[in-house]
Amino acid sequence: MSTRHRTGEPYVVRGLRLRDHWFTVPLDHADAAGPAITVFAREIADVEAATDLPWLLFLQGGPGGRGNRPLGNTGWLKAATARFRVLMLDQRGTGLSTPADRRTLPLVGDAAAQADYLAHFRATDIVADAELIRTTLGSGPWSIFGQSYGGFCALTYLSFAPDGLREALITGGLAPLSGPAEAVYEATFARMAARNAEYFAKYPADRALVTRIVRHLESVPEFLPSGERLTPERFQMAGNYLGGNTRLDALHNLLEDAFVPTVDGDRLSDGFLSQLGGFVSRAANPLYALMHESIYVQGEASNWAAQRVLERTPTFLPTAAEPLLTGEAVLPWYFDQDPALVPLKDVAELLAARTDGWGPLYDAKQLARNTVPVAAAVYQDDVYVDHDLSMRTARAVQGLHAWETADFHHDGIGDDGEGIFNHLLGLVRGEA
Repeated sequence: MSTRHRTGEPYVVRGLRLRDHWFTVPLDHADAAGPAITVFAREIADVEAATDLPWLLFLQGGPGGRGNRPLGNTGWLKAATARFRVLMLDQRGTGLSTPADRRTLPLVGDAAAQADYLAHFRATDIVADAELIRTTLGSGPWSIFGQSYGGFCALTYLSFAPDGLREALITGGLAPLSGPAEAVYEATFARMAARNAEYFAKYPADRALVTRIVRHLESVPEFLPSGERLTPERFQMAGNYLGGNTRLDALHNLLEDAFVPTVDGDRLSDGFLSQLGGFVSRAANPLYALMHESIYVQGEASNWAAQRVLERTPTFLPTAAEPLLTGEAVLPWYFDQDPALVPLKDVAELLAARTDGWGPLYDAKQLARNTVPVAAAVYQDDVYVDHDLSMRTARAVQGLHAWETADFHHDGIGDDGEGIFNHLLGLVRGEA
Protein backbone atom coordinates (compact mmCIF):
# COMPACT_ATOMS: atom_id res chain seq x y z
CA MET A 1 0.00 0.00 0.00
CA SER A 2 1.36 3.42 -0.87
CA THR A 3 0.93 6.13 1.73
CA ARG A 4 -1.83 8.52 0.74
CA HIS A 5 -1.78 12.13 1.84
CA ARG A 6 -4.26 14.98 1.75
CA THR A 7 -4.05 18.48 3.17
CA GLY A 8 -6.44 21.19 4.19
CA GLU A 9 -6.24 24.88 3.34
CA PRO A 10 -3.88 26.93 5.51
CA TYR A 11 -5.40 29.16 8.17
CA VAL A 12 -4.14 31.51 10.87
CA VAL A 13 -4.66 31.36 14.64
CA ARG A 14 -3.20 34.24 16.66
CA GLY A 15 0.16 34.52 14.98
CA LEU A 16 0.41 30.89 13.87
CA ARG A 17 0.01 29.62 10.32
CA LEU A 18 -1.62 26.18 10.41
CA ARG A 19 -2.28 23.47 7.84
CA ASP A 20 -3.91 20.10 8.50
CA HIS A 21 -2.58 16.84 7.05
CA TRP A 22 -4.12 13.37 6.88
CA PHE A 23 -1.99 10.34 6.04
CA THR A 24 -3.20 6.83 5.24
CA VAL A 25 -0.81 4.29 6.74
CA PRO A 26 -0.85 0.50 7.29
CA LEU A 27 -2.20 -0.72 10.59
CA ASP A 28 0.67 -3.23 10.56
CA HIS A 29 3.75 -1.83 8.86
CA ALA A 30 4.92 -5.41 8.23
CA ASP A 31 1.80 -5.97 6.12
CA ALA A 32 1.56 -3.02 3.73
CA ALA A 33 -1.33 -4.66 1.86
CA GLY A 34 -3.39 -5.15 5.02
CA PRO A 35 -5.87 -2.86 6.78
CA ALA A 36 -5.12 0.85 6.85
CA ILE A 37 -5.74 3.63 9.35
CA THR A 38 -5.53 7.41 9.20
CA VAL A 39 -2.94 9.46 11.07
CA PHE A 40 -3.55 13.20 11.46
CA ALA A 41 -0.93 15.90 11.93
CA ARG A 42 -1.10 19.68 12.11
CA GLU A 43 1.62 21.81 10.58
CA ILE A 44 2.40 24.85 12.75
CA ALA A 45 4.57 27.80 11.77
CA ASP A 46 5.05 31.41 12.77
CA VAL A 47 2.91 33.50 10.47
CA GLU A 48 5.91 35.72 9.67
CA ALA A 49 8.34 32.84 9.06
CA ALA A 50 9.54 31.49 5.75
CA THR A 51 7.48 28.62 4.37
CA ASP A 52 10.46 26.34 3.75
CA LEU A 53 11.90 26.06 7.26
CA PRO A 54 13.05 22.55 8.25
CA TRP A 55 10.62 20.23 10.00
CA LEU A 56 10.42 19.49 13.72
CA LEU A 57 8.17 16.57 14.69
CA PHE A 58 6.61 16.90 18.15
CA LEU A 59 5.88 13.62 19.93
CA GLN A 60 3.27 14.09 22.64
CA GLY A 61 3.20 12.45 26.05
CA GLY A 62 0.85 9.62 26.84
CA PRO A 63 0.36 6.99 25.65
CA GLY A 64 -2.98 8.00 24.23
CA GLY A 65 -2.53 11.77 24.23
CA ARG A 66 -3.43 13.70 21.10
CA GLY A 67 -1.18 16.49 19.85
CA ASN A 68 -1.47 19.91 21.45
CA ARG A 69 -3.95 22.41 20.02
CA PRO A 70 -2.08 25.72 20.39
CA LEU A 71 -4.05 28.96 20.59
CA GLY A 72 -1.03 31.23 20.27
CA ASN A 73 2.70 31.26 19.74
CA THR A 74 3.97 30.90 23.29
CA GLY A 75 6.21 28.65 25.39
CA TRP A 76 8.33 26.00 23.70
CA LEU A 77 6.35 26.48 20.49
CA LYS A 78 7.53 30.09 20.24
CA ALA A 79 11.13 28.90 20.49
CA ALA A 80 10.56 26.09 17.99
CA THR A 81 8.78 28.15 15.33
CA ALA A 82 11.69 30.59 15.27
CA ARG A 83 13.65 27.85 13.46
CA PHE A 84 11.23 25.17 12.34
CA ARG A 85 7.92 24.20 10.88
CA VAL A 86 6.45 22.07 13.66
CA LEU A 87 4.46 18.96 12.82
CA MET A 88 2.10 18.19 15.71
CA LEU A 89 1.23 14.50 15.46
CA ASP A 90 -1.97 12.91 16.69
CA GLN A 91 -0.43 9.51 17.40
CA ARG A 92 -2.44 6.59 16.04
CA GLY A 93 -5.70 6.11 17.89
CA THR A 94 -5.85 9.69 19.23
CA GLY A 95 -7.40 13.01 18.25
CA LEU A 96 -8.27 13.19 14.56
CA SER A 97 -6.37 10.01 13.74
CA THR A 98 -8.50 6.85 13.43
CA PRO A 99 -9.86 6.68 17.00
CA ALA A 100 -9.56 3.74 19.38
CA ASP A 101 -12.07 3.84 22.23
CA ARG A 102 -15.09 2.05 23.68
CA ARG A 103 -17.27 3.12 20.75
CA THR A 104 -14.92 2.38 17.85
CA LEU A 105 -13.01 -0.71 18.96
CA PRO A 106 -16.04 -3.07 18.66
CA LEU A 107 -15.91 -2.36 14.90
CA VAL A 108 -12.70 -4.41 14.90
CA GLY A 109 -14.34 -7.49 16.42
CA ASP A 110 -14.47 -9.20 19.80
CA ALA A 111 -12.12 -8.54 22.72
CA ALA A 112 -9.41 -10.82 21.31
CA ALA A 113 -9.53 -9.05 17.94
CA GLN A 114 -9.37 -5.69 19.69
CA ALA A 115 -6.30 -6.76 21.68
CA ASP A 116 -4.61 -7.92 18.47
CA TYR A 117 -5.47 -4.56 16.88
CA LEU A 118 -4.07 -2.56 19.79
CA ALA A 119 -0.82 -4.54 19.69
CA HIS A 120 -0.03 -2.23 16.74
CA PHE A 121 -0.34 0.94 18.83
CA ARG A 122 3.10 1.08 20.40
CA ALA A 123 6.16 3.28 19.96
CA THR A 124 7.53 1.15 17.11
CA ASP A 125 4.31 1.73 15.15
CA ILE A 126 4.30 5.45 15.91
CA VAL A 127 7.88 5.70 14.65
CA ALA A 128 7.02 3.77 11.48
CA ASP A 129 4.12 6.20 10.91
CA ALA A 130 6.50 9.12 11.39
CA GLU A 131 8.97 7.78 8.86
CA LEU A 132 6.25 7.30 6.24
CA ILE A 133 5.05 10.83 6.93
CA ARG A 134 8.57 12.26 6.70
CA THR A 135 9.23 10.73 3.31
CA THR A 136 5.76 11.69 2.08
CA LEU A 137 6.46 15.30 2.97
CA GLY A 138 9.72 15.10 1.05
CA SER A 139 11.80 15.90 4.10
CA GLY A 140 15.34 14.79 4.67
CA PRO A 141 16.34 13.81 8.19
CA TRP A 142 14.25 15.93 10.52
CA SER A 143 14.41 17.09 14.13
CA ILE A 144 12.16 15.58 16.80
CA PHE A 145 11.06 16.79 20.21
CA GLY A 146 9.60 14.22 22.61
CA GLN A 147 7.87 15.07 25.89
CA SER A 148 7.37 12.24 28.43
CA TYR A 149 6.14 9.23 26.43
CA GLY A 150 7.17 11.17 23.36
CA GLY A 151 10.72 10.79 24.66
CA PHE A 152 10.21 7.01 24.82
CA CYS A 153 9.19 7.19 21.15
CA ALA A 154 12.30 9.26 20.41
CA LEU A 155 14.48 6.49 21.82
CA THR A 156 12.65 4.00 19.63
CA TYR A 157 13.26 6.29 16.64
CA LEU A 158 16.98 6.44 17.49
CA SER A 159 16.98 2.64 17.73
CA PHE A 160 15.27 1.67 14.49
CA ALA A 161 15.26 4.67 12.12
CA PRO A 162 18.22 6.90 13.05
CA ASP A 163 18.83 7.80 9.42
CA GLY A 164 15.57 9.75 9.52
CA LEU A 165 16.83 12.05 12.27
CA ARG A 166 18.89 15.20 12.28
CA GLU A 167 18.69 15.65 16.07
CA ALA A 168 16.49 14.66 19.01
CA LEU A 169 15.34 16.67 22.04
CA ILE A 170 13.72 14.89 25.00
CA THR A 171 12.05 16.25 28.14
CA GLY A 172 11.08 13.99 31.03
CA GLY A 173 11.17 10.95 28.77
CA LEU A 174 14.25 8.76 29.03
CA ALA A 175 12.64 5.34 29.27
CA PRO A 176 14.30 2.29 30.85
CA LEU A 177 15.68 0.22 27.99
CA SER A 178 14.77 -3.11 29.59
CA GLY A 179 12.23 -4.52 32.05
CA PRO A 180 10.60 -5.61 34.10
CA ALA A 181 7.78 -3.07 34.34
CA GLU A 182 7.64 -3.66 38.10
CA ALA A 183 11.01 -1.92 38.47
CA VAL A 184 9.50 1.25 37.02
CA TYR A 185 6.63 1.27 39.47
CA GLU A 186 8.82 0.47 42.44
CA ALA A 187 10.84 3.58 41.62
CA THR A 188 7.90 5.85 40.83
CA PHE A 189 5.82 4.79 43.85
CA ALA A 190 8.80 5.75 46.01
CA ARG A 191 9.02 9.11 44.23
CA MET A 192 5.30 9.64 44.69
CA ALA A 193 5.52 8.90 48.42
CA ALA A 194 8.24 11.54 48.73
CA ARG A 195 6.15 14.02 46.74
CA ASN A 196 3.17 13.37 49.04
CA ALA A 197 5.40 14.15 51.99
CA GLU A 198 6.58 17.36 50.32
CA TYR A 199 3.00 18.39 49.63
CA PHE A 200 1.74 17.72 53.13
CA ALA A 201 4.74 19.55 54.60
CA LYS A 202 3.73 22.62 52.60
CA TYR A 203 0.02 22.25 53.35
CA PRO A 204 -0.13 20.31 56.65
CA ALA A 205 -3.87 20.80 57.15
CA ASP A 206 -4.48 18.92 53.91
CA ARG A 207 -3.13 15.71 55.45
CA ALA A 208 -6.19 15.35 57.67
CA LEU A 209 -8.44 16.64 54.89
CA VAL A 210 -7.34 13.97 52.40
CA THR A 211 -7.95 11.26 55.01
CA ARG A 212 -11.33 12.76 55.82
CA ILE A 213 -12.37 12.70 52.15
CA VAL A 214 -11.30 9.06 51.77
CA ARG A 215 -13.22 8.01 54.89
CA HIS A 216 -16.25 10.03 53.81
CA LEU A 217 -16.30 8.30 50.41
CA GLU A 218 -16.14 4.89 52.07
CA SER A 219 -19.45 5.46 53.80
CA VAL A 220 -21.34 8.20 51.94
CA PRO A 221 -22.29 7.89 48.25
CA GLU A 222 -21.02 10.90 46.29
CA PHE A 223 -21.49 11.27 42.56
CA LEU A 224 -19.63 13.19 39.91
CA PRO A 225 -21.66 15.46 37.59
CA SER A 226 -21.64 12.65 35.01
CA GLY A 227 -23.50 10.41 37.46
CA GLU A 228 -20.47 8.21 38.22
CA ARG A 229 -19.81 7.23 41.81
CA LEU A 230 -16.69 8.83 43.25
CA THR A 231 -14.82 6.10 45.11
CA PRO A 232 -11.87 6.52 47.48
CA GLU A 233 -9.53 5.05 44.85
CA ARG A 234 -10.68 7.48 42.19
CA PHE A 235 -10.27 10.42 44.55
CA GLN A 236 -6.71 9.31 45.24
CA MET A 237 -6.00 9.82 41.53
CA ALA A 238 -5.86 13.53 42.39
CA GLY A 239 -2.23 12.74 43.17
CA ASN A 240 -1.59 13.30 39.48
CA TYR A 241 -1.57 17.00 40.38
CA LEU A 242 1.69 16.33 42.21
CA GLY A 243 3.53 15.69 38.95
CA GLY A 244 3.86 19.38 38.18
CA ASN A 245 5.43 22.52 39.57
CA THR A 246 2.35 24.76 39.64
CA ARG A 247 -0.16 21.92 39.89
CA LEU A 248 0.96 21.15 43.43
CA ASP A 249 -0.62 24.42 44.54
CA ALA A 250 -3.60 23.77 42.27
CA LEU A 251 -4.27 20.61 44.29
CA HIS A 252 -4.50 22.66 47.46
CA ASN A 253 -6.92 25.04 45.74
CA LEU A 254 -9.05 22.06 44.75
CA LEU A 255 -9.14 20.59 48.24
CA GLU A 256 -9.75 23.78 50.20
CA ASP A 257 -13.48 23.88 49.38
CA ALA A 258 -14.09 20.13 49.28
CA PHE A 259 -16.88 20.08 51.88
CA VAL A 260 -20.04 22.13 52.29
CA PRO A 261 -22.72 21.88 55.01
CA THR A 262 -26.07 20.40 53.92
CA VAL A 263 -29.27 19.23 55.60
CA ASP A 264 -27.75 15.74 55.48
CA GLY A 265 -24.49 16.84 57.08
CA ASP A 266 -21.22 17.74 55.40
CA ARG A 267 -21.08 16.65 51.75
CA LEU A 268 -18.61 17.17 48.94
CA SER A 269 -19.28 20.42 47.10
CA ASP A 270 -20.49 20.60 43.52
CA GLY A 271 -17.47 22.71 42.64
CA PHE A 272 -15.08 20.12 44.02
CA LEU A 273 -16.87 17.24 42.29
CA SER A 274 -17.02 19.12 39.01
CA GLN A 275 -13.30 19.91 38.98
CA LEU A 276 -12.33 16.40 40.01
CA GLY A 277 -14.66 14.71 37.52
CA GLY A 278 -12.68 15.57 34.42
CA PHE A 279 -9.43 14.77 36.16
CA VAL A 280 -10.26 11.18 37.15
CA SER A 281 -11.98 10.12 33.91
CA ARG A 282 -10.14 8.44 31.04
CA ALA A 283 -12.94 9.19 28.57
CA ALA A 284 -10.69 11.59 26.67
CA ASN A 285 -7.71 9.22 26.50
CA PRO A 286 -8.73 5.57 26.98
CA LEU A 287 -5.55 4.36 25.26
CA TYR A 288 -3.63 5.71 28.22
CA ALA A 289 -5.30 3.13 30.46
CA LEU A 290 -5.26 0.32 27.90
CA MET A 291 -1.66 0.72 26.74
CA HIS A 292 0.16 2.23 29.70
CA GLU A 293 1.93 -0.86 30.98
CA SER A 294 2.71 -2.06 27.45
CA ILE A 295 5.10 0.87 26.98
CA TYR A 296 7.50 -0.92 29.35
CA VAL A 297 7.21 -4.55 28.25
CA GLN A 298 9.33 -6.33 25.66
CA GLY A 299 8.65 -10.03 25.20
CA GLU A 300 6.82 -10.52 28.49
CA ALA A 301 3.41 -9.87 30.01
CA SER A 302 2.88 -6.88 32.28
CA ASN A 303 0.32 -8.77 34.42
CA TRP A 304 -0.78 -5.53 36.12
CA ALA A 305 2.71 -4.67 37.36
CA ALA A 306 1.61 -1.47 39.09
CA GLN A 307 -1.05 -3.32 41.07
CA ARG A 308 1.51 -5.83 42.31
CA VAL A 309 3.78 -3.01 43.50
CA LEU A 310 0.84 -1.19 45.10
CA GLU A 311 -0.01 -4.25 47.16
CA ARG A 312 3.52 -4.14 48.55
CA THR A 313 3.17 -0.42 49.29
CA PRO A 314 0.12 -0.33 51.60
CA THR A 315 0.43 3.38 52.40
CA PHE A 316 -1.21 3.99 49.01
CA LEU A 317 -4.20 1.79 49.77
CA PRO A 318 -7.39 3.66 50.77
CA THR A 319 -7.53 1.51 53.90
CA ALA A 320 -4.24 2.98 55.19
CA ALA A 321 -4.47 5.09 58.33
CA GLU A 322 -3.37 8.10 56.31
CA PRO A 323 -3.74 7.10 52.66
CA LEU A 324 -1.39 8.69 50.15
CA LEU A 325 -2.44 10.11 46.80
CA THR A 326 -1.56 7.96 43.80
CA GLY A 327 0.20 8.84 40.55
CA GLU A 328 -0.14 7.84 36.93
CA ALA A 329 -0.01 4.07 37.36
CA VAL A 330 -2.99 2.26 35.83
CA LEU A 331 -4.72 -0.23 38.11
CA PRO A 332 -7.24 -2.99 37.26
CA TRP A 333 -10.13 -1.32 39.09
CA TYR A 334 -10.07 1.51 36.54
CA PHE A 335 -11.95 -0.87 34.25
CA ASP A 336 -14.62 -1.47 36.89
CA GLN A 337 -15.20 2.12 37.98
CA ASP A 338 -14.68 4.39 34.96
CA PRO A 339 -17.67 4.15 32.58
CA ALA A 340 -15.42 5.01 29.62
CA LEU A 341 -13.31 1.95 30.42
CA VAL A 342 -15.85 -0.60 31.67
CA PRO A 343 -16.66 -1.87 28.14
CA LEU A 344 -12.92 -2.35 27.57
CA LYS A 345 -12.25 -4.50 30.64
CA ASP A 346 -11.90 -7.78 28.73
CA VAL A 347 -9.50 -6.13 26.28
CA ALA A 348 -7.44 -4.73 29.14
CA GLU A 349 -7.18 -8.14 30.78
CA LEU A 350 -6.03 -9.71 27.50
CA LEU A 351 -3.41 -7.00 26.99
CA ALA A 352 -2.14 -7.41 30.57
CA ALA A 353 -1.74 -11.17 30.06
CA ARG A 354 -0.31 -10.91 26.55
CA THR A 355 3.22 -12.19 25.93
CA ASP A 356 3.33 -12.33 22.12
CA GLY A 357 3.20 -9.13 20.08
CA TRP A 358 5.35 -7.20 22.54
CA GLY A 359 8.53 -7.08 20.50
CA PRO A 360 11.60 -4.98 21.28
CA LEU A 361 11.05 -1.26 21.75
CA TYR A 362 14.74 -0.35 21.68
CA ASP A 363 17.97 -1.57 20.12
CA ALA A 364 20.62 -1.26 22.83
CA LYS A 365 23.47 -1.93 20.38
CA GLN A 366 22.29 0.78 18.01
CA LEU A 367 21.88 3.25 20.87
CA ALA A 368 25.40 2.44 22.09
CA ARG A 369 26.81 3.48 18.71
CA ASN A 370 24.38 6.35 18.16
CA THR A 371 25.61 9.27 16.05
CA VAL A 372 22.45 11.44 16.08
CA PRO A 373 22.85 14.48 18.38
CA VAL A 374 20.56 14.01 21.40
CA ALA A 375 19.88 16.18 24.44
CA ALA A 376 17.53 15.30 27.29
CA ALA A 377 16.18 17.20 30.27
CA VAL A 378 16.14 14.84 33.26
CA TYR A 379 14.14 16.15 36.20
CA GLN A 380 15.61 15.27 39.58
CA ASP A 381 12.26 14.78 41.34
CA ASP A 382 10.13 13.50 38.45
CA VAL A 383 7.40 11.26 39.90
CA TYR A 384 6.47 9.75 36.53
CA VAL A 385 9.81 9.05 34.83
CA ASP A 386 12.33 8.17 37.50
CA HIS A 387 15.57 10.18 37.53
CA ASP A 388 17.87 7.27 38.36
CA LEU A 389 16.41 5.00 35.68
CA SER A 390 16.61 7.88 33.21
CA MET A 391 20.29 8.46 33.93
CA ARG A 392 20.99 4.76 33.41
CA THR A 393 19.47 5.13 29.95
CA ALA A 394 21.37 8.38 29.31
CA ARG A 395 24.64 6.54 29.89
CA ALA A 396 23.60 3.84 27.41
CA VAL A 397 23.04 6.24 24.49
CA GLN A 398 26.26 7.30 22.78
CA GLY A 399 26.67 11.08 22.71
CA LEU A 400 23.51 11.92 24.66
CA HIS A 401 23.73 15.23 26.55
CA ALA A 402 21.80 14.82 29.82
CA TRP A 403 20.78 18.05 31.52
CA GLU A 404 19.88 17.20 35.10
CA THR A 405 17.83 19.82 36.89
CA ALA A 406 15.79 20.14 40.07
CA ASP A 407 14.14 23.35 38.86
CA PHE A 408 11.25 21.57 37.16
CA HIS A 409 8.94 18.62 37.54
CA HIS A 410 7.47 16.44 34.82
CA ASP A 411 5.53 19.32 33.25
CA GLY A 412 8.62 21.52 32.96
CA ILE A 413 7.83 22.66 29.44
CA GLY A 414 4.59 24.09 30.78
CA ASP A 415 6.60 26.29 33.15
CA ASP A 416 9.47 27.44 30.96
CA GLY A 417 9.10 25.69 27.64
CA GLU A 418 10.91 28.38 25.71
CA GLY A 419 13.96 28.25 27.97
CA ILE A 420 14.07 24.46 28.12
CA PHE A 421 13.70 24.05 24.36
CA ASN A 422 16.40 26.61 23.57
CA HIS A 423 18.78 25.05 26.09
CA LEU A 424 18.35 21.55 24.67
CA LEU A 425 18.68 22.77 21.09
CA GLY A 426 21.85 24.58 22.11
CA LEU A 427 23.23 21.36 23.60
CA VAL A 428 22.67 19.29 20.45
CA ARG A 429 24.07 22.03 18.24
CA GLY A 430 27.04 22.91 20.45
CA GLU A 431 25.67 26.38 21.14
CA ALA A 432 24.95 26.06 24.86
